[in-house]
Amino acid sequence: MTTEPISPGAIPSLDTAAGAVPAFEIIEPAEQTLPLVFCSPHSGRAYPQGFLRASRLGADAIRRSEDLFVDQLFDFVPALGAPLLAARFPRAYLDVNREPYELDPAMFSGPLPPEVNSASVRVAGGLGTIPRIVAEREEIYARKLEPAEAARRIEGIYFPFHAALEALVERTLSRFGLAILVDCHSMPSSVRTMPGGRRADIVVGDRFGSSAAPRFVAMVTQRLSALGWDVTRNKPYAGGFITERYGMPRRGVHAIQIEINRGLYADERRFVPNEGFASLRRSLFEFASLFAAELEAELAGRSLAAE
Repeated sequence: MTTEPISPGAIPSLDTAAGAVPAFEIIEPAEQTLPLVFCSPHSGRAYPQGFLRASRLGADAIRRSEDLFVDQLFDFVPALGAPLLAARFPRAYLDVNREPYELDPAMFSGPLPPEVNSASVRVAGGLGTIPRIVAEREEIYARKLEPAEAARRIEGIYFPFHAALEALVERTLSRFGLAILVDCHSMPSSVRTMPGGRRADIVVGDRFGSSAAPRFVAMVTQRLSALGWDVTRNKPYAGGFITERYGMPRRGVHAIQIEINRGLYADERRFVPNEGFASLRRSLFEFASLFAAELEAELAGRSLAAE
């Protein structure tokens, strides 16, 4: 397999009201100087026209599954020397933080491929690879979908997205001997994660210690906490398919999920940034800069030890 990401011309497109737009973006630094790859798989807001016609929901209701503006919160990443992969397709249309075929047969008018995993907890909750509901448990579709529609989304967008992500991770590992994937998400402000009903600002997930080395998770947690944020680990979000699939610490590939409380930076009812957006983005830039400096020091130490 090539370790070079998909070329821009090979990225699939979405047919939206604004015309054809790329299904995802790979935003590269002038030169990658850090063993980091950032991913924002749920912040897409380019809605295909056919999807909107098939939905029973209005323009606002269909947006309730978006990780609002997470791609914009982390858009500084290429300037630091790391790539950013950002979905432009919406999570309600296709969720790449799932197995490729976590599908609910009841959503479709005919049989699905034999590799379908219809028994997962996520499918039971309506949030499979092709979700049945939006975040507030409203049904998305007015009628059943054709099985060919599932194949079109999964084969046409899901697999190219993961091919791009895998290529970025493998290239980073080859270049630095280390790759750390930071999977960036947001959570509703209503989520309670702390004792006594307190709401955490940020949740750091490492699949309960399996997807990343403890020292990297500690770096992330400590840097964010030092900036004044209430940070928890793995509760209630330990990481989804992306963290599980790519986190292989024994290979030198580490995957860490970051969930940010949307109330810190967005008006969740109006789907617009609030007055906290700019300060949170500055804080995330400071966090990423400090984390990058620690990683550069570690790489320099490895280089000296090898001499």
